[in-house]
Amino acid sequence: MRNSRSEEAIPNFPHQQTLDVTWIAFLAATTMTGGYTCGRCLQVLRRRVATNGFTIRLQTTYNSRRIYGPSVSLVRSFGSRSNNCCTPKSLQGHTKRTSTPSVCTSQDAPHTVQQSMQRATSATSTYSPESRALLKPNNLFHPFSQSPSPSIRQRAAFIKQNAFCPHPSHQQTRAPVSPHDPESRKSLESASPPAHSHFECPDCGVPIYCSEGHWMDDFEAHLEICETIRQINEDDHDLHSGRFFPEFSYPGLQDDNFVINMTNWDTFLYTREFDAINHDRSMRQVTRMLTYPLTIGSVLHELSPYGVRKGGRLTVEGLKSVSALRYSLHPPKTGEGVDIQGLRLKAPPVRIFILGARAESSLPREVWLQLSYIFPRSLIHLIFIGPESMANRDAEFPLPERTPENPFGGIVEDRLGGQLKITTYVDYFHTMYKAQYFQPFDPYLDCIMLFHPGLGHPASSHEWEETLPQLLETKVPIISTGYTQWDMERDINWVHEKCAGEFDMLLEPGENIFRSLRWDLNDLDPHDISCGNWGLWAFRGKRYEATFRG
Repeated sequence: MRNSRSEEAIPNFPHQQTLDVTWIAFLAATTMTGGYTCGRCLQVLRRRVATNGFTIRLQTTYNSRRIYGPSVSLVRSFGSRSNNCCTPKSLQGHTKRTSTPSVCTSQDAPHTVQQSMQRATSATSTYSPESRALLKPNNLFHPFSQSPSPSIRQRAAFIKQNAFCPHPSHQQTRAPVSPHDPESRKSLESASPPAHSHFECPDCGVPIYCSEGHWMDDFEAHLEICETIRQINEDDHDLHSGRFFPEFSYPGLQDDNFVINMTNWDTFLYTREFDAINHDRSMRQVTRMLTYPLTIGSVLHELSPYGVRKGGRLTVEGLKSVSALRYSLHPPKTGEGVDIQGLRLKAPPVRIFILGARAESSLPREVWLQLSYIFPRSLIHLIFIGPESMANRDAEFPLPERTPENPFGGIVEDRLGGQLKITTYVDYFHTMYKAQYFQPFDPYLDCIMLFHPGLGHPASSHEWEETLPQLLETKVPIISTGYTQWDMERDINWVHEKCAGEFDMLLEPGENIFRSLRWDLNDLDPHDISCGNWGLWAFRGKRYEATFRG
């Protein structure tokens, strides 16, 4: 409870008469039930009850698991009047169903109230981070192996068991995937065999080298990314610190009177009326998840920061494709209302196929709802496709049976605000494409999204060889991202190699304006750091237009 000056407001209770707490009883019976009472309100009530000698009637329910019954209710007590004359009807009905109350004196009341409030405060400890905080903001750096968080200590053990020392004196453990790969500095003729990373750098706290001697000898190369790895260390400990994360509170529908500014992260969060984010670390945490819906929205929105002007990166063919989608995503106002006279025909939903889905499919649905709020007058259907699309979603297993009505066992989520629908398929796109499950594709209603697909990566390129020609046959926009510039350029070169002359570039490759501001660590190679959705580019299957002579 706070007043207009953001100071804690304490109710002004009378001191010469019995406590008038009818409104408190009604609140406790409706919105402040049992263990779901606001911790700060309970702190205020506790101080008032402990310092004033008021006569309070307490009613205690004995089944603490019934969340619809209040564990403690405060009822107004007058000497000559009936105990229920001033109690709301909803509270009176509940009073009759509970056990016979016992009247407590002012000496016993604080103790009983204090016990009940402690139970409720422990259940709603989000408002008292001091009692839950594992780490303070100025104490977030810890070596991984000595971390207060068990999950981070387990991660350190995994790195020590699987990662190899990047010192150039060791032999190669695999083929280098890029010129920036630490393995490219090694040679097969090196004398020292590969060694696991057991030594933690004292500056970044992550096990990277096999010994202190190799760390000191290769310190100049490690210094290039040491500060970034230390930032990753502190960000990971921040997620396990136990603090309350106000940056993960997302706004609802956008008011029609306010326009979204998608110039950059700051202007978007401000015009979307997010809570103020005053720390760089909080900004990194919130952009790590919002980068997925915002990467799609920044390309398809009518106020997109990408345009055909100089430096806008959008090509003429790209303008044709996104203009068709924007026509469907931004329909004109038709006077639609909630009554029978306000019924209007609506266009089919815009289908966004997210192929090779992994972590993005398990994001909280409040994150994906932000994409729907950007396009409030259109229906959106997100379709996650890929063998790993159910990663981190163990609670939803087992998968639905494959039936004639649902031949690929899709998991449908259609109660996400009325404007958004999500369907997940644990299968390959080329298998479903051959079955003509999604045909026909419409450039006005369909779009394909590839988050870090690894098209040119040696370990995954073979899985895309059959899919790529089918993607180009759809003639719909294909938006792709990359972890780094090299990762993005490798994917582009692979597409040129496999389908040269069969596609048009829609968006010139470059840095994604709505990339994640947080860096991530590869546990199999700690020297390999990347950024979620760093690069962004788009392409489409080439269209051949027939012309008639004469």
